[in-house]
Amino acid sequence: MAILDLAGANQGTVSFITNYGHRLYSDDFLMQLDQCFGQGDFYENQSNPRAVDAFMRAALDFPEEAFDGALVWDVLEYLSPSLLAVVVNRLHGMLRPGACLLAVFHNEERAETVPSYSFRIHDHHTIQLAARGRRQPAQFFNNRSLEKLFQDFQSVKFFLTRDHLREVIVRR
Repeated sequence: MAILDLAGANQGTVSFITNYGHRLYSDDFLMQLDQCFGQGDFYENQSNPRAVDAFMRAALDFPEEAFDGALVWDVLEYLSPSLLAVVVNRLHGMLRPGACLLAVFHNEERAETVPSYSFRIHDHHTIQLAARGRRQPAQFFNNRSLEKLFQDFQSVKFFLTRDHLREVIVRR
């Protein structure tokens, strides 16, 4: 299988996925966001068509139906609504039918900033979170808004963790 990991390359995840014989494609999505939209108002810049086009070419330039799975982690929280729609649509196109996508959303409705993490698969039971600082989320996601966000997908399942994170597994 081909798996896309948007947390950036790290040895733990690379070893875990490739030991099963799968191919792993990694990109540091947050770094790409900062490079494309970091000068000035981060969220206002996400409505600039030229910047959006450059970002999509840099971060999600893959063929249609190229992946059997995607590890999206918490990166969708930092996208403005208009860019979020474009990115989710692109992820949908990049996944093969039946493929799964894992995303994580903070469950703190009134938080002005939330911790940003680098996610690393340690083993079958453990995902390590390495703090990357705090960021302002673009919006809060409840179950209803997540269902709407992933409405073009076949199914959406939610799991609330003890760390106040909402894990979302989506099947195309």
